[in-house]
Amino acid sequence: MGLDRRTFLKAGSTVALAGTAGCTQAPDALWPLTGLPEKPPADFTPPNAESIDLISHVINRLTFGPTPQLRTNIQRLAKREEEAVDQFIQQQLAPDSIDDRRVEHRVRIFETLNSEPIGEFYEFQPSLLREELTRATLMRAVYSKRQLFEVMVRFWSDHFSIDISKGECKWLKPADDRDIIRPHAMGTFSELLTATAKSQAMLTYLDGRENRIRKPTDKPNENYARELLELHTLGIDGGYSQKDIMETARCLSGWRIGRGLFQNGNVQFEPGLHNSRAKTVLGQAIPARKGLEGQKDLDDVLRIVTGHPATARHIATKLCRRFISDDPPALAIDAVAAKFTQTKGAIPDVLRALFHTKAFWNHRGVKFKQPLHLIASALRVTDAETNAGKPLLNFLTRMGHMPFEYPSPDGYPENAEAWQGTLLWRWNFAARLGNGQMAGTRHDRVRLAKRSGGLAKLAAHILGRRPSQEELTAINTSENPIGLLLASPGFQWS
Repeated sequence: MGLDRRTFLKAGSTVALAGTAGCTQAPDALWPLTGLPEKPPADFTPPNAESIDLISHVINRLTFGPTPQLRTNIQRLAKREEEAVDQFIQQQLAPDSIDDRRVEHRVRIFETLNSEPIGEFYEFQPSLLREELTRATLMRAVYSKRQLFEVMVRFWSDHFSIDISKGECKWLKPADDRDIIRPHAMGTFSELLTATAKSQAMLTYLDGRENRIRKPTDKPNENYARELLELHTLGIDGGYSQKDIMETARCLSGWRIGRGLFQNGNVQFEPGLHNSRAKTVLGQAIPARKGLEGQKDLDDVLRIVTGHPATARHIATKLCRRFISDDPPALAIDAVAAKFTQTKGAIPDVLRALFHTKAFWNHRGVKFKQPLHLIASALRVTDAETNAGKPLLNFLTRMGHMPFEYPSPDGYPENAEAWQGTLLWRWNFAARLGNGQMAGTRHDRVRLAKRSGGLAKLAAHILGRRPSQEELTAINTSENPIGLLLASPGFQWS
């Protein structure tokens, strides 16, 4: 990283805190959550180990960060720590069993996201849709009890990345997030892949709707076919050829988005725009098909690529990189890939296999938080109340991590190196939040410290471990101890 703990702490107490001058004060109370009364917050017990313990590690990996209540809730699941953690993992792997009405109540304020049918999205300004989609994304990351589900929504949003700024994606991506990614994020990979292939936003973003063959000499548009093989399934070293790309593109020709009074926004197959000849994809023959039978070519292609060994390894590698480390061990990837093949891509089963690898348990504190993760975890750990408004979105923009805006289809990078140029803005964010100077967001610093049992225990809660003597000295002499803790390496890495 290039910065040791002492350097980071010194920088955090000077440079970062200096960035708060001239900030406006936090607003008054935010909107009321009527109909779902909030239970009084329970006392919490911060971690007491010198290094990241089992519960803190699982919270760091499976969620967007600890809340004052979460650790206690996990501990109450079983007497033994290992059993409690296992039960928590099982709960998170079954998100439909978790009551999440409170967060759904919160996001109702974003009315544009509930547009039905899809054509209604075109009635709104793109800037409003973009803002409400991003705010809802951050709100769910902070407040949802289905934390692993929200983590996987972000994972698949990057895997099947769509830049909301491209063409009609301005109107179509909000529907893609609601109707494609979220419903399938914890289902099966094959169903998710099929849904994305027929997504209006994906057909627009990767030019699938332009893939039309009217006569035998026409060449297909290969954009989506290339990314389907290179990014979505087999991976760049997956063993496919340029011929496979072209044959796949021919299979995928003829899909379009309907227009007109009754078909506006609906995905349709147009036989007259499809290459009906026989094809061969990755060594497997696809027969000639005429008329509406031609749409079965898409099913065959998705079946072939989903079942390919390279796809299992590509997805396993990306999952291990997200949940274990930037450079995950081959043994862990092998185990996850084997489970992917065995279960035909059942996402909860694949994740369960990952969470039972030794590498998952042993690699602690080695993941550098992406900016969205950083902001969400800071709000969660301070028990903040937020409207996820523009001040937070501005920090996401400054840190280069506005959801749905990555300019290329490979999605935001997962590795630490890609994000270490954002340190100054991370420190400024931490300082402003710690001082209560983030408009639209507030937290009770005094009450939080009292509930935790003092500043040292509050530090343990934020860091996921007992603070070192050097860290204690720094926060005890700081005018903004929470901001300093949020800016420290112990919080930036999880």
